[in-house]
Amino acid sequence: MSDKPITISPLRQRMIDDMTARRFKEKVQKDYVRHVRTFAAFLGRSPDTATSDDLRRFQLHMAQQQVSPWSINAAIAALRFFFTVTLERPDTVRPLRIVNEPRKAPVVLSQEEVARLLQAAPGLKYKAALSVAYGAGLRVSEVANLKVSDIDSQRMTLRVEQGKGQRDRYVMLSPQLLELLRDWWQAARPQVWLFPGQNPINPITPRQLNRTVTAAKSLAGISKRVSPHTLRHSFATHLLEQGVDIRVIQVLLGHAKLETTALYTRVAVNTVRDIKSPLERLGVNLTKRTRPA
Repeated sequence: MSDKPITISPLRQRMIDDMTARRFKEKVQKDYVRHVRTFAAFLGRSPDTATSDDLRRFQLHMAQQQVSPWSINAAIAALRFFFTVTLERPDTVRPLRIVNEPRKAPVVLSQEEVARLLQAAPGLKYKAALSVAYGAGLRVSEVANLKVSDIDSQRMTLRVEQGKGQRDRYVMLSPQLLELLRDWWQAARPQVWLFPGQNPINPITPRQLNRTVTAAKSLAGISKRVSPHTLRHSFATHLLEQGVDIRVIQVLLGHAKLETTALYTRVAVNTVRDIKSPLERLGVNLTKRTRPA
């Protein structure tokens, strides 16, 4: 096995330095580099020699290859950064156009299904982790990166450090969830990470939590397509059905835009069902038939 260090081209290193200076997360940096590398492969030469027409052709190529709107937009974001920041050629990327992504209604579990899923979780560690995802509405990465020190039993809150958009926020900590987390701490005595991975130095991975949800949903007999994010969707929807103000839910979820949170109004069945139609306020009996003369 070769011990030679991996060489990085000066152009790629400059892009990495630009992202590091802006405190991009490591995963984002890897994704951006990968998208620029894909563009270079399509181009057949160094990406810094590309023209506006080359970028136009690349977006057309992705559309013809049936690349998902999400992947196209991710590639556009990477290329815009590369040409605007690293190469200082913002005019080159003007032909690139963001693609509208279809907004599908999220899959939501009923409260009874959530209870069955949590009960089916394999062991106290995973039951506690999935309960946090539902009980506090956290993203799977936020659950994985929780620390013991993030629990504030005095204020009954959980601190989410550097969530999406690199923003900190506080979320609710219910008494029942606190008791469950205390049971987990007493059983395992985690030192730093609330849910350590196989190597306690590192936190549990989102992939492990995804596998756990898949196993639990099978044991619980749930046929819906379920992931850890489904618990976050269910958290928001159930709060909305309880009458919690949508702006409060927005803060709890850490959404930058209210329109993102408003998506849950499409699946909050109880809320829709409890609204009184204006038809009922007409004061006219439309079902009463008049006899023919």
